[in-house]
Amino acid sequence: MQQRYVGNSGLRVSALSLGTRSWGGETDEQDASELLRIFLDAGGRHLDTSASYAGGASEAVIGSLLGDVVSRTEVSISTKAGMTTPDGRRAVDASRNAMLTGLDASLARLGTDYVDVWFAEAWDANVPLEETLSALEFAVRTGRARYAGISNFRGWQAAKAAAVGGLPLVAAQAEYSFLERRAEAELIPALEDAGLGLMAWGPLGRGVLTGKYRGGIPAGSRGASGSEAAYVEQYLGEKPSRIVDAVCMAANGLGRTPQDVALAWLLSQHNVATAIVGPRTPVQLKELLDAQLTPLPPQIARALEDVSAAC
Repeated sequence: MQQRYVGNSGLRVSALSLGTRSWGGETDEQDASELLRIFLDAGGRHLDTSASYAGGASEAVIGSLLGDVVSRTEVSISTKAGMTTPDGRRAVDASRNAMLTGLDASLARLGTDYVDVWFAEAWDANVPLEETLSALEFAVRTGRARYAGISNFRGWQAAKAAAVGGLPLVAAQAEYSFLERRAEAELIPALEDAGLGLMAWGPLGRGVLTGKYRGGIPAGSRGASGSEAAYVEQYLGEKPSRIVDAVCMAANGLGRTPQDVALAWLLSQHNVATAIVGPRTPVQLKELLDAQLTPLPPQIARALEDVSAAC
């Protein structure tokens, strides 16, 4: 698998990153172990997690696999702080105290003394931006994080964060796919101007771009889950369905899978360093790793961009 630089930094990550949002929840430790082995065998090297995933259980599962399935030096790991989900409700606290306390807990669960990239997971309107960034700077300066980044910031927020001196941010995370292209308007230009690379989450439209929802909501899918249905519901409407149909039609004509078409397009977009995929099962991961990830023919890419414009 191709290894790509993140923005203007020397940090390199695999073209596909293994997202672990479901680990410690829907994905148990046994399946997580197999997912990691399959990913490593395919040349994948970057794991993405967060203190907010399954209340920290995702990080704990990764920690249990380090040294057993893979040595710490064979992978890069990114995690995030500043967001909690008590009782299923999203709460943001990006204060210096909350951030650094969260990092200490993350490192303990991961069983490592550093992470490769540490992100502020969300913009906190109640905390001065300089305070949040000071926590990132301190983590890098003390060696607890090799690099720092921002996650789920809007374009103007990213530009403001990048303009604060003292800390060279290297990466940003945001949702980006054929079904979610708002990042192109302001965020990606802001990141490019500041030299930050984009680590795109949700590259398969939260699973919808695989085409599995075309005939209805399949049993066992996130859309059929009481706790996860809302996560995909917004992409099951009329316009997203037209985009999915176009992606599937292009895939059929090219002899490729819809996943391959969606990921290949995304990885060809300027400033995208990696696509964070979050398969819940080994079967799903193997299907993703079968993707060629070679650029689409220009005329096909343009047609799909026209169909998905302003989605």
